[in-house]
Amino acid sequence: MDNSRVYKMSFASVYPHYIRKAERKGRTKAEVDEIICWLTGYNAKTLQQHIDQKTDFENFFAQAPQLNPNVSKITGVICGYRVEEIEDKLMQKVRYLDKLIDELAKGKTMDKILRK
Repeated sequence: MDNSRVYKMSFASVYPHYIRKAERKGRTKAEVDEIICWLTGYNAKTLQQHIDQKTDFENFFAQAPQLNPNVSKITGVICGYRVEEIEDKLMQKVRYLDKLIDELAKGKTMDKILRK
């Protein structure tokens, strides 16, 4: 499967969709940002820099300070694939983020989303 189109997509172009999805379900931008920072190790300032620079997904994850050590606890199906079984590591990271935003929109508590 050729995922290069997804990798070259700017994170900034998808970010508003994450926020919209969360807000439609009564969640907040702050919660979306907390999830992204938890997953990637970015802080609010560096996250905003990547949004402003329109960093693509490939570089967004390549430059992430540290993927959260609890990322292996993220399991389940997203877009028809089990996230824990995705072999392409970059696509797996993209799908981890999708899965966490889905969980937020479905009303899960932040403690459960952040695998505490």
